[in-house]
Amino acid sequence: MSLSLITPGSILTSPDLRLRQSPSYLSISSSLSLSFNSHREIIPRPIKATAMETTAETIPRGVPNNTMKLLFVEMGVGYDQHGQDVTSAAMKACKNAISSNSIPAFRRGSIPGVSFGEMKLQIKLGVPRSLHQQLDLDKVKSIFPYGEIVNVEVVDGGLICSSGVLVEEMGDKNEDCYIVNVAVYVGY
Repeated sequence: MSLSLITPGSILTSPDLRLRQSPSYLSISSSLSLSFNSHREIIPRPIKATAMETTAETIPRGVPNNTMKLLFVEMGVGYDQHGQDVTSAAMKACKNAISSNSIPAFRRGSIPGVSFGEMKLQIKLGVPRSLHQQLDLDKVKSIFPYGEIVNVEVVDGGLICSSGVLVEEMGDKNEDCYIVNVAVYVGY
């Protein structure tokens, strides 16, 4: 395998490369990812790579350690059964994660020396790889009524499955149903 410098917006054309971001550098590791056409032939899929700078040191699985003190994790799932809108599925996942919780500790001063304005959130979305570029993160972030969003991470995950029916009146282009998972890390 040969490696080359990757700049923001670069396209990797090899189907067996995976990008991994770490605190001070971007690394590439090998991982086989195959797609097949209807004739069972392998189709290489380009992977869009985006280089990002980070200042936070991370531990495995993307949980922050020195940027916030973690209090708890909210988890959710969202579906878009008709219309094939991954942003809608991600927004529903975030609503699902936060809708069954109350966080009075930040409002009432239950944590000594920590005020409401110091709440921090890290959002980790599991989205099917082929849909990453369609995701509108500004709309997803708008779901959170308070708290500083310090990081949003989109990883390969979720699911594309059949809804069982194509309903043109609901904007369907096909029978695909998009499913997105989320973990919302809450701390200060």
